Amino acid sequence: MFSFILPIAVRMTQRDWRAGELRFLLIALMVAVASLSSVGFFVDRMRSGLERDAHQVLGADLLVVSTQGIRPEWKQLAQQNGLKTAETVVFPSMALAGEGDAAMSKLVTLKAVTDGYPLRGKLKLVQGEKEVAVDHIPAVGTAWVDPALLGSLKIAIGSKISVGEQQFTVTQSIAAEPDRGAGFLGFSPRVMISEKDLAATKLIQDGSRITYRLLLAGEKQAVENFRVTLDKNLTEQNVKGVRIETITNGNEQLRTTLDRAEQFLSMVSMLSAMLAAVAVAMAARRFMLRHIDACAMLRCLGLTQNQVTSMYLLEFLMLGIVGSIAGVLIGFASHFLLLEWLGSLVSVDLPAASMLPALQGIAVGILLLVGFAMPPILQLRDVPHNQVIRREQDAPKAMSLATYALGLGIFIALLLWQTGDVKVGLMVAVGFILGLFLFSFIAWLSIFVLKRLRTSFNFAAWRFAITALQRRPGATVVQVVSLSLGLMALLLLTVVRGDLISAWKQSTPADAPNHFVINIQPDQKQEIAQRVEKFAKPMIYPMIRGRLIQINDQVLKPNSYQDERANSLVEREFNLSTMSELPALNKVVAGEWYKDVSATEPEASVEEGLAKTLKLKLGDQMVFDIAGQKVSAKVTSLRKLDWGSMRVNFFVVINPKAMQDMPQTFITAFRVPDEQKQFTNQLTLDFPNLTVMDVGAILKQLQDILDQVITAVEFLFLFTLVSGILVLYAALAGSQDIRMREAALLRALGATRKQLSQAQWVEFLLVGSLAGALAACGALAIGWVLATFAFKFAWTFSPVVIGAGVVVGAVCALLGGWLGLRNVLSQPPLLSLRNS
Repeated sequence: MFSFILPIAVRMTQRDWRAGELRFLLIALMVAVASLSSVGFFVDRMRSGLERDAHQVLGADLLVVSTQGIRPEWKQLAQQNGLKTAETVVFPSMALAGEGDAAMSKLVTLKAVTDGYPLRGKLKLVQGEKEVAVDHIPAVGTAWVDPALLGSLKIAIGSKISVGEQQFTVTQSIAAEPDRGAGFLGFSPRVMISEKDLAATKLIQDGSRITYRLLLAGEKQAVENFRVTLDKNLTEQNVKGVRIETITNGNEQLRTTLDRAEQFLSMVSMLSAMLAAVAVAMAARRFMLRHIDACAMLRCLGLTQNQVTSMYLLEFLMLGIVGSIAGVLIGFASHFLLLEWLGSLVSVDLPAASMLPALQGIAVGILLLVGFAMPPILQLRDVPHNQVIRREQDAPKAMSLATYALGLGIFIALLLWQTGDVKVGLMVAVGFILGLFLFSFIAWLSIFVLKRLRTSFNFAAWRFAITALQRRPGATVVQVVSLSLGLMALLLLTVVRGDLISAWKQSTPADAPNHFVINIQPDQKQEIAQRVEKFAKPMIYPMIRGRLIQINDQVLKPNSYQDERANSLVEREFNLSTMSELPALNKVVAGEWYKDVSATEPEASVEEGLAKTLKLKLGDQMVFDIAGQKVSAKVTSLRKLDWGSMRVNFFVVINPKAMQDMPQTFITAFRVPDEQKQFTNQLTLDFPNLTVMDVGAILKQLQDILDQVITAVEFLFLFTLVSGILVLYAALAGSQDIRMREAALLRALGATRKQLSQAQWVEFLLVGSLAGALAACGALAIGWVLATFAFKFAWTFSPVVIGAGVVVGAVCALLGGWLGLRNVLSQPPLLSLRNS
C-alpha cells in the first residue's frame, strides 16, 4: 500500500504547497523549533565545554581549599602519594597606578602562584591579536593583569602598578586562566604575581579574607588515596574552613547554574513553542475544512479510510521534517546571538555544537505536529462519500475528539523534557494553563463589555467591527490571549524592568554610602576617621573573623542542615562585630539589647533572617572559633536590619568587653561625591593594605551583566511575540472564507468596500489594543509583586507601560490582520455568493 500511497501523497503535497495551504503551517513549525533549538545549541556547547575542560576548571586533578592556610602535613601526604603540587593564594586588594593627582586605584583580585601552576590546562596570554599558551608564571617583581585593568588604570604593558607595599612591572596581559575560565561573574580584574613576592606586599594580616588553594595532580588511584586519607584526617580533627574539590563536586555549582539557566531559557522557549503549536492547530483545522470536498472525492474514486489517513499522515510527516530542519537551522544561527550575550560571561573557548540539539529539535517539531495538527487531520478519515453531494459536515466522532487530549499530553511531556524536573515541569504546566484561563476570562469579559459600546458611536465601521468580534468570541479570545502573552513578556523585560530599577534606586537613601573600606588596622583607625570626617561623621566598626562551630550541644558539620544556605553559612567564616549601642536602622524585634555593656560574659545579638535560617532562638548558645579560641555567646536579642540602606551591617554583634582581646580589623562606609573620587585613590596610596570597594562600580558591573542576560531573554521572547502574531494570523485566516461570504452579503445589502475595510481596521485595533492593555496590566501586576514581596521596596505604577502596550499591541494586530485578511475584499461579491 505504501508504494501506492506515497506518489499520491507527494503530488498532494506539491499541490497544497502551490495553493499556499502549507506555508503557514511550515512557518509556525519553524518558529517553534527555532526557539527551542537556539537554547538547545547554546546549552549543549556550554555543557560540552564544561565536560571537556573538567580538569582545567580546577587547574588540577584535586584541590584543597582553605581559609587558614595550607598545612605542611598535607604537602607531605601528597609527596608520599607521588603527587605533583602547586599553590595559589587569592584575595581582594587594591591596585594603584600613577602618582599625585594622576593616581588611580582599582579593586582587583590578587592571585599569587607558585612554580608549576597550573598542573592541568594552560595559562594563556594576549600577544598581539593572538592568545598564546605558556608554561611558566610571572617572574619576581612582575605582574600579569586582565586586559580590563589596563583600561581602568590607563596603563600599558611595561607600566608600573603598586599592590600593597610592593611595586610591580606589568609584563603580560592574561587571556585565560584554566581554574578561572568557567567561573561566572568575576567582578574584579585579575592581578597575578609570583608567590615569592607575596610577603613583600605586606597584605596578609589578621582578619584578611584570603583563600588558600593546594593543587594536586597525578595517577588517578594516588589522587583518590590522598583524598580519602585527608578527608579522614579532617573529620577526625574536626578541621573547619577546609574543603576538598574534585572534578565532580568542583563543577557542581557551575552545573547547577547551567541547569537552572537551561530550565529558565527552555521554559521561555516553550511559551513560544506552545503558542506556535496553537497556530499549527488552527491552521491544521483550516486545512481540514478546505480539504473535506477533496477527501470526499478521493473516497468516491476508491480510496479507503486507511489510505486517506496514510496519505495525509505522509504529507504532514514530510512537512514536519522539512519545517523541523529549517527551524533547527534558524535555531543554530540564533544561538550565536545567545552566545554573544551570555557566552561572554564564561571566558572559555567553547567547542562546536553536537548533533544532539538538532535531533532534539526535529523530534520536537514532529511531536508538536503530531500533537496539535493530527487531531483535525484525523477527522478527514471520517468524511463520507456523499459529502460531494450532501453539503453538510457531521459532528466529530469521539475518537477524533479524544485525539485533542494527545496535544495536551505532548505539551506536558515536552515541558517535563525541557525542564528535566517532574515537579518544576508540572508546576509550569499548571501555571501555563491557569494563566491561559485567567487571560481568556478577562479577554471574554472585555468582549462582553464592548458589546455594550456597540451603539456608542454613530459610525458604521465601528458597529461592523463590534459585531464581528461578537460573532466569533472564541477566535477573538484566542487572538487576544496569544498576542498579550508575548507582549506581556517583552513589556516586563523592557519598560517594567526599567521601572523596577528606578524604584530600587529611589528606595536607596540619597546619602547612602557608596564606598566601603575594609582591612583597617587598629593603628590606622584614628587617622582614617579624621580623613573621612570631611564627608560625614565616621562610623568605624570592629570586624572579627569567626567560624560558627557549635549551637548548644550540637557540633556543626557540613551537612548539619537540610537547607543548602544554612550549610554554606556554617562552612564559611562570619564577620562578627562588637559595639555598645544599637546601630542606626537596626531594630530589636525579640529579646533586649545589652543591659550591661561592661559585662564580660558574651552575649550575641543576631539578625532575624540568620536566626530563622539556622533555627536559632533566644537563649541558645553560639560557639565561635576565633583565631583558635572558642567563644560561647548566648543569644539575647534578634535584630531586623535595613539592608537597603547600604550601610555597614553585621549578622552577629557581641558585647564589647567579651571581645576586647580578640584580633580585629575595622570597617567603615561613607559617601564620596563624584567630583572628589580622587580621595579614595589617595587613601589607597597612603594605606596600601586597605581594600576600598566602590559600590557604584560594582553595581554597574552587575547591571551590565543583568542587561546581557535580559537582552538574551528578550531575544527569546521575540519568538513568543512572533508566535502570538502567527496565532492572530491563523485565527483570522481560519475565518477568511466565512468573512468573504459575510463581506459579499453586506456589500450586496449596500455596505461599501470602504466601510468594510474600515471595519476590519477597527477590529484589528480593538483586538491589538485589548491585548496590549491586558499585557501591560499583567506586566505591571508582576512588577508590583516583585517589588513588594521579592525586593521589598515601594512601587509606582507607570501609565507609560499601558500606553506602550496598547500602541505595540495595535501595531502587531494591524500587521497580523493585514497578512491574514488582505484578500477578503478583493473578490467580487457575486463570485463569493455563488461559491457559497
